[in-house]
Order: sequence, then structure tokens, then C-alpha cells
Amino acid sequence: MANQAIHTRLAEIEFQFKWEEHGIRHTEVLYATSLNLWRDVLPENLTKLLSEAELGEKVNLSYEKGTLVLPQDTDRIFSVQNKQFVRNRLGSLPIEPRVGRFYPKGILNDVPKIFPSNMEPFRCLEVTPSEIRVDFNHPFSTQEVELTGVIHEMGQEIGDNGGKCNDWVEIACSGPGMQARNADDPTDFFSDSPFQRQDEQNDSLFFEKPRLVTHVDDQALKTIRKLYGQLLKPGMKVLDLMSSYKSHLPESLKSEGVVGLGMNKEEMEYNPQLTSHVVHDLNGNPTLPFPDGEFDAAVCSVSVDYMTRPFEVFPEVARILKPGGVFALTFSNRWFPTKVIRIWLEMHEYERLGLATEYFLRSEKFEEIETFSARGWPRPTSDYYFPSLPFSDPVYAIWGTVKPE
Repeated sequence: MANQAIHTRLAEIEFQFKWEEHGIRHTEVLYATSLNLWRDVLPENLTKLLSEAELGEKVNLSYEKGTLVLPQDTDRIFSVQNKQFVRNRLGSLPIEPRVGRFYPKGILNDVPKIFPSNMEPFRCLEVTPSEIRVDFNHPFSTQEVELTGVIHEMGQEIGDNGGKCNDWVEIACSGPGMQARNADDPTDFFSDSPFQRQDEQNDSLFFEKPRLVTHVDDQALKTIRKLYGQLLKPGMKVLDLMSSYKSHLPESLKSEGVVGLGMNKEEMEYNPQLTSHVVHDLNGNPTLPFPDGEFDAAVCSVSVDYMTRPFEVFPEVARILKPGGVFALTFSNRWFPTKVIRIWLEMHEYERLGLATEYFLRSEKFEEIETFSARGWPRPTSDYYFPSLPFSDPVYAIWGTVKPE
């Protein structure tokens, strides 16, 4: 039944990619809508497995290094003159090449077959006063990847024209992999005043009036709640760091208590999931007003991009958590532009996961670190930005557990 249906109808399929690099586990979820098995491009052997699968059945494949994307090629690692890196091509603020960072290929001048409009990322491997060593290979070129696919829905008949011809490998692999370090060396995110903001006034002035906004649509909220539901266990005492009028925790979670720490009292009083709250400015004072080992878990939802002192905050979070306690961050691609840190605006979305990973790693307080990203779901028709933005807001997450003493 499924064999015939999927070839005659557009399908909605959830793809999940898993890989591990430098001891950190990564998961990327892509929801593919209007997928056409007859015309679209899919990874090797996947078309056959999906054709034989029933609705809701998982199919699994493993890909060796250099089979999901082009294999590593040493010719794609080369040096350019330092002056070929155009510092002001991406905006008004100049950008300097930094080791481990990603930049669009179009930022380079006089490279064969590369034009200013080319946004495909490359990695900066080394910088000297005269030269920059660059890597044009895909981050997945050296990775073994596990792929799972699940057919969720069968939509309209394909019709005579067969619809679009989508390369789902290219779509799925555009971004994932950029969250990992190069050769497990720390990435240089912090050389160019990364925590500057357009508005450097005291944050208490900006957050003085309540703002009852979430920065993500209902589908993204559903994804965040599901993730927190998997990470948090019943009976935990939870800190909602940089809290607001919603905590994004699953409503079914039976906790010991949820304490909100945020900037606006009225917002937190409006939050039905908080059992108590504390008004506290982390950027003004990163010391958390709680005793050691007070909480079982901490979450920070769509707010890490405003944090200006993460190297002080992350050890503090570890201090107030019990050994083995989990700290989870989630974020998307919307924010208050005057208060977001400078580097956040300069980065590819997936590289922001790399920045958050550095916060965890450099604190030296966390282990079992994992990242997660999810995108591609249709935007709810009731959402303010529908239909101008057809896809739901992406969700990016990273978490780790406190190392035992």
C-alpha cells in the first residue's frame, strides 16, 4: 500500500541525522514537505527503503565518510592572500578572519569560480599577516552519519508535472557540521569585541516594561517543549534562567518547583509555570543568588544571545546544579536587535551552536554535551508571519550535565 501511495502523492517525511565529533553528539532534524520520490534527489538507497515503508515506519541508513557529501579533498584546502579577504563585504562592521570560524566564500576576492554572491561557507584554518589557510570541504566530508527517515503524511496527487526537483541531501546538509570545532581546537570567537551591543544602556531600562512575546511560533514551541520533556524528569527542581512570561516547559512535567530568574517582575508573575521568581540582571551581576546544588536542572530559552558574560554565568550555573544536573539552552533566529550580542549577528545560524558549545567547553564544568537542531516544519496558519514566512522558526539546542566533583 505505502509503496504505491508514496510514488503517486507528495509526502511529508521527517529526516534525522546523527553523528559524533570530538566526543560531542549531534542531531539534526529536517522535516521535508511536498517530497516527491519520483523527481526529488535523495541519499543513496533511501528512495528504495522509503518506497517499501509503511506510514510511520522508520528506515535507517549509515553513511561512511565522504558518501553523504563529497569526500575530503586536499586540493580544497589552500591558502589565499590575506588581502583577498574583504572585511566589509557583509555589512558596515568590518569582519576579521579568525581561526576555526566559517565565512561565506563570496567574502574572498580573486578565487576561481567564486563570486561575491556565493554564500556557501568555508572554514578558516590559519591566519598570518600575509596569508589565510582555508578549507572548502564540507564539514561532513570526514564524518560517519546515521540517517533515519519517517513518513508522516501523504498529501496531494503529484500530477503530470511532478512538482519541484529538490535535492534533499543539499538542503539537509546546508549548515549541519558547522557547530563542531576543527580538530578539537578551540574556535576563535572572542577576538573582536563579540559581546558588544547596539544598545549598551543598562538592561534594566530596556526590560523595564513587560514584553509578552515568545520570539518563536507555536510549532517551534512544541519542539522546545518536547525536547525539555525528554531532558527533564518528574520531581526535578528547575531554574528557568533569563525567564519571561513563558517557560516553554511541557505542561505535563511534574516538577518539585520551577524558579524563574529574569529582568521583569510582571512578566514572571504572568508565567503560570513558575512557583517563584527572582528579578536579577545576569549581565550586571553574573553571580546567581542561590546556594550550591540547589537545582536538578536549568533551562535558558531563546535568551542566550543576550548574554554578555557567559564565561562567568556558565560556572555559576554548574555551581547551583547538583552533580549530574542538566543545563539546556534553546534558541532560534529572532531577537531584540539592539540587545543581541554583536557576534550573533555576524554568524551563520549553525555556527551559533558552535559558539554555545564553546561556552560549555571553556567552563570545564560540563560533560555529555549534545547539540540538536530542527527545521522545515510548516508555519502554523494562525501565526502572525504566515504566509510571508512559510516555514516554522528553526530550533537550536545544546545541553550538558555537570561533572561530578
